[in-house]
Order: sequence, then C-alpha cells, then structure tokens
Amino acid sequence: MISYFQASLSHPTIHKVGNKILDEHLNLSEHSLKIDDEVLDNLLMNYFLKPFEKVNEMYRFDHPTGDLNLNEVYHFADIIFNDKDTFHENSRQIAKHLYDISNHPKIKSGELYLCYFTGLQIEGELSDAIGIFKSESKEPYLKVIQKSNEFEINYEQEAVNIKKLDKGCLIFNTEKEAGYKVAVIDQTNSTEAAYWIDDFLKLKISNNNYTKTNTVLKVYKDFVTNQIDEEFEISKTDKIDLLNRSIKYFKEKEHFDLDEFSNEVLAHEPGIEAFKRFKKTYEDEFETQIGNSFLISDTAVKKQARVFKSVLKLDKNFHIYIHGNKELIEKGYDEEMKMSYYKVYFREEN
Repeated sequence: MISYFQASLSHPTIHKVGNKILDEHLNLSEHSLKIDDEVLDNLLMNYFLKPFEKVNEMYRFDHPTGDLNLNEVYHFADIIFNDKDTFHENSRQIAKHLYDISNHPKIKSGELYLCYFTGLQIEGELSDAIGIFKSESKEPYLKVIQKSNEFEINYEQEAVNIKKLDKGCLIFNTEKEAGYKVAVIDQTNSTEAAYWIDDFLKLKISNNNYTKTNTVLKVYKDFVTNQIDEEFEISKTDKIDLLNRSIKYFKEKEHFDLDEFSNEVLAHEPGIEAFKRFKKTYEDEFETQIGNSFLISDTAVKKQARVFKSVLKLDKNFHIYIHGNKELIEKGYDEEMKMSYYKVYFREEN
C-alpha cells in the first residue's frame, strides 16, 4: 500500500523529548540537519519508511469536539503543508505537544525525528507526507576497526537499531477535510500507556475496504467463537465449519454483501438475525459503521485467515484439522469406554 522507491527526504530534524512527569527535559534543536552523505540519507529512508511497507490500516486525525483544528498535530501539519518554510518551527511545536502529553511514568524518553517526504506512493497515488518518528530503545553495538594488520574493537553503549522503529507516523497530504490519511507504527507493549495514537496524534481508524474487511471478519469470528453458544446449541465441528465457510466466501468473492454472506454462510434465519444484531451492537459500541456492502480486501482476508482456527482439539491426545466437508466427520459416545469419539471418513491416505 505504501512504497517509497520514488521518494526523497528533506528538512530532517531531531529533538529530544523526555518524560515530563519524571522531570526529564525537552531539548529542541535550533535548525534542521544538513545531510550530504548519500549512504546516511539511504539509511534514514530505510529506517523511517521500510516498516510502513506492510501497513494497510489507515487512520485520520480526530478531535472530541469535531473541530479538527483543535487537534494539535493536525493543526501544525496543515501549516507545514501550506508552507514548507515553516517546517522547523512547527516541528518544535509538535515536540512540545508530545512532551506535554508525556505524563505517564512508563513513557520512555527518546529522540523525536521529523522529516518532509516527496514522492511517497499510497494506494497507487504519489503524495507528499510529513514523517514523525520516535526512537526509544537503545542497544549496545560493537565496532571493529582494522589498522594495517591489527584490529581494534570498540562499542557504542546506547546506539539506535535502524532495523527497529519504535514509533512513527506518516501524514499524507491528501483528504485534508476528512483529517488527512495517516499511517502508524506503534511498538508500544501492553504495559505502557497507549499514548502515541490516542493522546499525541488523536487518531481514529479510517473506514476503508481493508478496515471493513478486517473488521467484519473479526466480528464474525467473535460471534461464532463466543456468542453463538449463548443463543443456539451448536457443535464444535459446526462452529469450525461456519468459520471455514466464511473464509471461503471472502476468498472467492470480490464484493461483500451482508445479506448474501449471511444466506450463503450461516444459512439459518435465526442465526442470521443474531449475527446482524451482534454486528450492530459492535458498530454502536465502537461508534463505527462497517457497512453492509464493500469491496473485499485480499490483504485483510489473508491476515484474518491465519487466525481462523480449523482445529478440533481432543483432550491432549489428538488434533483434527477440518478444512472441508463436515459431513465426513461424526461424533458419537461409546458406552463401554465411557468416552466420546469421532468417526472420520476419507478416500485416500497420504
């Protein structure tokens, strides 16, 4: 979705942002960097942009009041897009904003990098973009130096691993009125405050085809896995069959239609109504409209297919993988053994 083979970088700027609540400092640079080294330029391009090659979810800036200009990063990005000469001053304002919201004890200090990109490709279209990246993790690195036939070894105690971007976002200069398109990287672990997306950037998920496909599959999986038992008596093999049929539908179709999907996959009127209610509850709770009709994203289907389980686990002895016709497996109970069993029919053994 995002590629950078035509892209170039300008106005690279670094600020040091500490944790405000821990009385760490904010150090703002006076000027943008001048990079005349082509190797360094390429290293920075890869460090900042390579993690975004596999990003498919898009976000948009948001604000509780509905006034996007009250969103600090949106406001400063908008000024920069209108006048690139203001880049450095507004990068300082963005760093100040990040420092102000860094008020949780688990937020790590780090370098904040800001750059302006031209020629980034998103969804097949070229666009300028503002990049904001934060480096929090430091690692020791060895450096070996050869002098004639002798070697020296040294180290850097707190170096940046350029293959590991902790946090980042790309703000694309497109769809301004809707809150710009924003791609995000956030390696925040579960013990930290989720401040990058929620507090600093204030983003909401963009409801594109990838997001809709991804969401409706997750909602359906949650319905079959956790909800359907509360409304109907259903076997584990039937539940696995329902999951398999849903993935089959999404792999074979180009367009999702809720009624068609429900009739083909669930094929049970009370179950269809229960699923539609479950979907509506999700949309109301998370204040998002999945929609009843949209183009299917193959990338989202491949992602979700990996977590759709087709495995029937029997005690700790057997796993049965069910990929096809559920009519070829039967469940029974052996009175003599006082145990349940499954009978499986097949034509060939490989």
